[in-house]
Parts: sequence; C-alpha cells; structure tokens
Amino acid sequence: AQSVTQPDSHITVSEGAGLELRCNYSSSVSQFLFWYVQYPNQGPQLLLKYFSGPILVKGIKGFEAELKKSETTFHLRKPSAHWSDSAEYFCQIEHNS
Repeated sequence: AQSVTQPDSHITVSEGAGLELRCNYSSSVSQFLFWYVQYPNQGPQLLLKYFSGPILVKGIKGFEAELKKSETTFHLRKPSAHWSDSAEYFCQIEHNS
C-alpha cells in the first residue's frame, strides 16, 4: 500500500519569507515522488520529481525538496518566496514498477 499525508495544501506566503510544505509518505516498495502546484484558474503544474540519485531535488521557480528515506518525508521548500507563490500544492507518490 502507498499513501501520502500532506498536512498543508494551500499556502499564502509573505514576500521574501521562506516556505515549507510537508509531505509524509508510506510505501513498502520503491517509489517516484512528485510535487505539483496549482495556481488559481490554472491546471496543475509539475514543480519537481524524485526518481533516484541525489536526495535533494531542485525544481523550477527556486523550489527544492529533500527526500529523507529514514523518516519517509519529502518536504517542499523555497528559501525566499514571492506573493505569487500563494497556491495549492500537491504531493504525489507513484509505484516504480
């Protein structure tokens, strides 16, 4: 079984402030992990993805996420956010078959 627990989805940011969105996953198999953003009146847009390799993933627009396998977390971060980053964010897991 695979699942993600995302305590926060919508976020309103302050200009220049850092942001973090948490994602906890549960899986007994290897996985792909994704973060998406959805701005008002737009479809979801892929921010970043983890397949393998380095655990710190750099995405578009200055976003990054760090995979911590021991803690089964994949938190999304942006050191210096902009008001335009206020949106809905989604963490997703997929089975690596």
